[in-house]
Amino acid sequence: MSSHRKQVIDLVEQGVIPPQKISAALTAAKITPTGKDWQGFVKLLLLWLGGLAIAVSVMFFIAYNWDELGRFAKFGMVEALMILCITAYWKLGAETTSGKVSLLVATLFLGVLLALYGQTYQTGADPWQLFFNWALLMLPWAVISRFPAIWIVCLALFNLSIVLYYQTFQGVLWLIFASETDIIWLLFTFNTLALIVWESLTPFFHYLSEQWATRLLALASGITITWLVLFAIFETNSNQALSCLMWLGWLMSVYLVYRKLKPDLFMLAGGFLSAIVVIVTFMGKHLLDDGDASAFLLLAIVIIGLGTGAAIWLKNIHQELRL
Repeated sequence: MSSHRKQVIDLVEQGVIPPQKISAALTAAKITPTGKDWQGFVKLLLLWLGGLAIAVSVMFFIAYNWDELGRFAKFGMVEALMILCITAYWKLGAETTSGKVSLLVATLFLGVLLALYGQTYQTGADPWQLFFNWALLMLPWAVISRFPAIWIVCLALFNLSIVLYYQTFQGVLWLIFASETDIIWLLFTFNTLALIVWESLTPFFHYLSEQWATRLLALASGITITWLVLFAIFETNSNQALSCLMWLGWLMSVYLVYRKLKPDLFMLAGGFLSAIVVIVTFMGKHLLDDGDASAFLLLAIVIIGLGTGAAIWLKNIHQELRL
């Protein structure tokens, strides 16, 4: 598909395909989606949304009818649905979309079962334990299923359990982290390590090569490190220099990996966006204190200049990758 698109673009740029024939050329090269393609996309979308709707509806049904349903009815309903989803996954096959949806719904039912157990028997467990145990119990399913979405859900649950753990005990790993930004440091460390491990295992486990999954991990890593730098700009603390150095190291790593080793425009665009946000924030903090109107004009020019430079740079890389 990408090679066909490149050939059509080259022919259009050379003038071989006139403007009035571009639409027909795209259709002939099967670049423009046909009605059948749209039908397949809608079917997949409805399948995923339907599975998620079933899982959410069970949660709300149990919560709304909590007093009317008996203890065994609640557990029996969730366990029966979870067994049904696992059976469907086994019958439909691990490689089919229906099987993947069934397994994802089963993992959601697992969380409902754990929450139901804790609420029914009042175990006294902290909220972070629910999500942490849910993620741990999902790990075997993620390994067996070889399905990136299950891994992403599992990592999201670990992130949530880290946040809830910190909120419960008002700190964690005090020997390493000793500031009000320690939770952000923890999330940055966790997601960055997860991204590194994910990228390292991709050559050995090809099912991990889904770009959306690695980009989500990179997004989580980039947001947290950018947040740390913004906090360092506005608040003077002992971790200010460390935040800036880590951010610079993160930017260099993104450039080296996703420009030289594994070109990815999305990752490079994310790194450039982080740089723009930090630069504009730093300039704004030091220029807008006096309330000078010219400072706003200067910031606007800087934003336009950086945005234009980023667009030109990314466009040149895109053209280079097409050659």
